[in-house]
Amino acid sequence: MDYLIIAVTWFGQEHRFLGLDWSWLDLLGMVGQLIFSFRFISQWIESEKRGISYIPVSFWYWSIAGSLVLTIYWIFKRSPVGILANLPNTLIYLRNLQLIKRHKQAATAAAPTQTPVEEMPPITEVVEKSGKFPTDEGSS
Repeated sequence: MDYLIIAVTWFGQEHRFLGLDWSWLDLLGMVGQLIFSFRFISQWIESEKRGISYIPVSFWYWSIAGSLVLTIYWIFKRSPVGILANLPNTLIYLRNLQLIKRHKQAATAAAPTQTPVEEMPPITEVVEKSGKFPTDEGSS
């Protein structure tokens, strides 16, 4: 029961930690920012695996989650600048997921002689094997 009292009293106050004032709202904003930052970490890991700059689908999911949490943070802060900086981005991230889904559906409907983008080897392998960049194939 004592833990509940401590938790309830902590939420209503600001606390000083590391020379900074902290509240439950600041923790919410920090969590939102960490979630949003994971998008770059996932993109970096995938790019390193592939040897080229690559944006994985998880990038967009991390972007949506972080953007929504940050929008909630800014709503509680009553900051129109923060709300307008985050909320519209969520719509763009959702649209990107829709475009990715549409592209995957088109790729699965490809003719048997076509290779869907998801099955193509990394560009570094193509260049190493053929000695030229794929866009150079049409020009000799």
